[in-house]
Amino acid sequence: MEIESAAQEKSGVFAWLKALPGKAKDKIVNVGKSIKKLGKDDPRRVIHSLKVGLALTLVSLFYYLKPLYDGFGMSGMWAVLTVVVVFEFSVGATLGKGINRACATLSAAALGVGSLHLSSLFGKEGEPIVLGFLVFLLAAAATFTRFFPKIKARYDYGVIIFILTFSMISISGYRVDSLLEMAHQRLSTILIGGATCIFISIFVCPVWAGQDLHNFIASNIEKLANYLEGFGGEYFQVTEDKDSGGDSKKDKSFLQGYKSVLNSKTTEEALANFAKWEPGHGRFLFRHPWKQYLKIGALVRQCAYQIEALNSHLTSDMQTPPEFTRVIQESCINMSSESGKALKSLSSAIKSMKHPNSATQRVENSKTAVNDLKAALEAAAIEDSDLLAIISAATVASTLFEIVECVEKISESVHELSQMAHFKKVEATVSPEKPQMLLHRGTVKPVLDSDSDHVTITIHGTASDSLEKENPQAPKPREEV
Repeated sequence: MEIESAAQEKSGVFAWLKALPGKAKDKIVNVGKSIKKLGKDDPRRVIHSLKVGLALTLVSLFYYLKPLYDGFGMSGMWAVLTVVVVFEFSVGATLGKGINRACATLSAAALGVGSLHLSSLFGKEGEPIVLGFLVFLLAAAATFTRFFPKIKARYDYGVIIFILTFSMISISGYRVDSLLEMAHQRLSTILIGGATCIFISIFVCPVWAGQDLHNFIASNIEKLANYLEGFGGEYFQVTEDKDSGGDSKKDKSFLQGYKSVLNSKTTEEALANFAKWEPGHGRFLFRHPWKQYLKIGALVRQCAYQIEALNSHLTSDMQTPPEFTRVIQESCINMSSESGKALKSLSSAIKSMKHPNSATQRVENSKTAVNDLKAALEAAAIEDSDLLAIISAATVASTLFEIVECVEKISESVHELSQMAHFKKVEATVSPEKPQMLLHRGTVKPVLDSDSDHVTITIHGTASDSLEKENPQAPKPREEV
């Protein structure tokens, strides 16, 4: 038995060694595919990596060039450390960290040097006691400020650097004689490293957090629009094109797109925080209303939660009576479709930064569908219906009511944004529902006559007829002049 087990173990090891090259190859191929996909999803990631490499190469000249090394010495390493911790993906994040680090380092260095001078007045015995008390006091106070939400959101990194720098200068200064020279070298290299990050981040293929937030909000609105436009047909099993072959494998990914909106709050707040640090750029001027984007984002998430409740009815097994379905079908489809079109218009308006005038009519159409459904329900005799049978469809209709209200709020917020951000005004055009009417449509034929000169206008037919119906008192256009 021992011989057989040893043989099996040996054969197992041999098989594992034999399969090892193939497994290693497959793993390398999978890693390569992951890297390719990561870069293809957002090519800016590759550019950002190259920018960080460029910044580190530039600040490493403090060591490579002897004149710079003689001037700064080992303090040049602080420039390298600054680039590593400060350089972020977007301009706003880099600026935020860079300014936080610079201000915190300068203020902490000044207080550190001041604390050393103050403690020296108490003699050799009292100096460490005073220094220890000052470190305790400032570190505790600075740490407590990190619990304030606004400080935590925008200046948390700066507070950490302040505590670190003050503690290092206060503690090391007790034993170091040339403190001012060391502080000057470190401050200089930190400022140079931060300036290098900011310069490269802004002028070499910049990634603007404000632009990302702008597109992110528009994209989220569009995801909800896609769902609502297709919901009515999915729920009531309406086929728009019967000649399409009845493809049962139709792409229904639009029914899942809204789910990414549910957890978008953290991303929106981070992008808005970074955007506040950025200077005016492109179409985003200084003091752009970034808070309004957060307001719109909150309303969009509220609408997404309503859609989440709506989506649960797509997979419900409850059968609604056909007579009740006929009562609510048309109005529910119109509510869903018009709300989706309104959101799509709002998304397009945000992307193009134009006033969302076209969305107003869509919102009104959805509200009209709500009134139509209420009227249909009042006219229908549903008292004798089985409540348990119609409760699912009734819940769908009720949820669509709330979605219409939510879409109206989103529309109002986007209109506010368009005013605050000075979106481009769009010239008023005639809506598709009411096409522009021509007063005359015909041909003009000059008639050459020796006795009289006149022009004959032939009317082929016309918009004037519709005008006449709307206003019987209006004078008819003359056919011959």
